[in-house]
Amino acid sequence: MADVGVLVPIAVALIVGNGLSATAVLLPAGLLYVTAAWVYRLPVPVQPLKAFGAIAIAKGLGSDEIAAGALLMGVIFLTLGRLGLLDLAARTFPRPLIRGVQLTVGLLFLKIAWGLVTDPPKSFSEHALSAGWALPLALFTLVLAFALRDYPITLALVAVGAIVTVVLAGGDAAFGPSALTLPSLDTATIVTAFTVLVVPQIPLSFANSCLATADAAKVYFGEEGSRVRPGRLATTFGSANLLAGAVSGMPVCHGAGGMTAHYAFGARTGGAPLAMGGLLITLAVGLGAGLAELLTAFPLPILAGVLATAGVLHILLVRDLRGARAWAFALFVGIVGFELNLTVALGIGLALWWGAEGLRRLPRLRPAA
Repeated sequence: MADVGVLVPIAVALIVGNGLSATAVLLPAGLLYVTAAWVYRLPVPVQPLKAFGAIAIAKGLGSDEIAAGALLMGVIFLTLGRLGLLDLAARTFPRPLIRGVQLTVGLLFLKIAWGLVTDPPKSFSEHALSAGWALPLALFTLVLAFALRDYPITLALVAVGAIVTVVLAGGDAAFGPSALTLPSLDTATIVTAFTVLVVPQIPLSFANSCLATADAAKVYFGEEGSRVRPGRLATTFGSANLLAGAVSGMPVCHGAGGMTAHYAFGARTGGAPLAMGGLLITLAVGLGAGLAELLTAFPLPILAGVLATAGVLHILLVRDLRGARAWAFALFVGIVGFELNLTVALGIGLALWWGAEGLRRLPRLRPAA
């Protein structure tokens, strides 16, 4: 259940604010979870495309633009993954830069968690607590989740949240799936989707969904993590986005932060994504018609606390770095990526790293005899 902190707020906003079908939002995510369980046999996460989703929500884009963006992401990453180009590109990224990406993601998780309780999304406003209550409850959830992360605490927290949700909004429940619709695409829609949604998302998906997720899998699972390669990750989430686009649903990806969250809260095998996928598919098919109203009642302090815990643990991945140079590069990419732009941070970081490597490998000048 470790991905709910990222999945639920973006999914609810897209359903309530952008008019997406709840079944179309949850079904591709559930099927990708099941696929991840079968392909990787490890707790590989599934999350919404965060930059893509945030822009779509902020600009109020409709289902057609979102579907076009999902289809484009699917084609791009499925092609790059199947051709092996991402695995080749991954070799140029040293560990300190990958740790910098993970630091950026951890900081973003903390920022999102803070926003959930201090400035709740409009879709949650009916049931949201005031900051005076929400902040202490979120902090308590963070402390509890961090202290008991070796136990199934996330299951217990989500169960509490589900009970609260049913009590607050159970009367709005409706059974059966919500309608699925094919997107209506034209040149203007595709151009808008590519320039506004896809271009900002591509670097983040490459760095976090592919490189950083594969690295986190090796850190946590050793030799077993070798199954989680950048090109393979691009192939699985690229395929899922073709489905998401075809049914006008929510585009999805993998993510290193989700990997940390799953591992931190006890997941060790493909059973975790299999269970989560089964749950999402059941909700999509069985309760999709009334899910928009139900999800808006899920208590935000629980989401924020779980998400903040994942953020802290993700930041702690930098602990394995050695030497001032490695730390300097990781901090540079992490802070610049968080404050400014991850693409810019990675571009500068790569140029500086390989520029310095080139100078180190130049033959030293010998004094003239």
